[in-house]
Amino acid sequence: MLRTVAPPPRSPARPARAADPDRRRTSARTVLRCVLEHGPVARSTIARLTGLSPASVTDHCARLTELGLVREATAPRRSGGVGRPHLPLDLDGSGLVVGGVHVAVPYTTVALLDLRGRVVAERRLPHPDTDPLRVLERAAGGLADLLERVPERRPLGVGFASGGWVDRAAGTVVDHPLLGWREVPAREVLRARTGLPVHVDGHARALADAERLFGRAGGSALHLFAGNIVDAAFATRDEVHHGPRSQAGAIAHLPLVGGTERCPCGRTGCLQAELSERTLCRRAREAGVCDGRDPLHVVDAAAAGHPVAARLLRERARMVGRAVGLLTDVLNPESVIVTEIGVIHRPDCLAALRGELDPARAATVTPTSFPESVLAVAGGAVALDVLYRDPLSASPERI
Repeated sequence: MLRTVAPPPRSPARPARAADPDRRRTSARTVLRCVLEHGPVARSTIARLTGLSPASVTDHCARLTELGLVREATAPRRSGGVGRPHLPLDLDGSGLVVGGVHVAVPYTTVALLDLRGRVVAERRLPHPDTDPLRVLERAAGGLADLLERVPERRPLGVGFASGGWVDRAAGTVVDHPLLGWREVPAREVLRARTGLPVHVDGHARALADAERLFGRAGGSALHLFAGNIVDAAFATRDEVHHGPRSQAGAIAHLPLVGGTERCPCGRTGCLQAELSERTLCRRAREAGVCDGRDPLHVVDAAAAGHPVAARLLRERARMVGRAVGLLTDVLNPESVIVTEIGVIHRPDCLAALRGELDPARAATVTPTSFPESVLAVAGGAVALDVLYRDPLSASPERI
């Protein structure tokens, strides 16, 4: 007799794996980044560049289109002049924006940015005082005013950036010594005033993300921000380093060779004391260059031919170069981006900075990619970074 073997009992259907939502988010992020970098781009090209299946690309493109993030370009492309024309996809630049809030020492910048990080509208709000609640309430009101000017646009969320110690996870400004802010719940206040998702980060890290998404940074990159606050950020493998409680990038009290400025900490030559725009303005005032209230006045004086103004800017740029050398000796990044007013506006300042470095390193140093709107981009980039990491979470609302 033939022996019969009972089939094994059937296993119950397995539930969808928990990783599936994560996989979908990762694939959607990959598709959106591909459109950002290559658009207008055909779906077949997206599949080839990303390694995703054509069916998966089609599904993700449909979802991203529903969310208003991508759209079909108006002019189809033909492949070799035969067959059905390709319908390339591009970011939808007409419908969605993010709000940006950057709090500097003398004023707050509020702005609206499109999905490519371009400034749609911008406004500067001088501080009548530095009370954090009043500053943030004015910022929320400023964003609402900007949105009223573009009623066809829908806001996805708000990004907040400032100098000092900003805890991204907690949504707080832990310490901003020049404003006197301590444990300010920036995310909570702006969310309550706008009704929108709010994301918070330090401005050096925000600009590092902006360079990674929309600028010239590739591979590992150091970003040095020298304003009234001086801080830095380091990015590698598409990630900006934050560290515990987002304390990474605090470089204010690093010693700078050749520094002569007395720091509030009691030492001489601390990096922020030497490089702060407050120091530049005071020196310009003492030299009779200008009234010494706005660093752009020093740049304007240099452009008008004032030799002392030009010298002050070059000297500051040289000290920035020494700071770059100090940081790159430790981090060894592939590229260095500097946000500093002289380097942004004057080739002689960029040359002075590079002159403090060996030639191989000097060639990797460039100014910010956003010279005309750096503070607006810093705020908006915080929200755009979140969008490009998880586009399926986008949920347009109205202030």
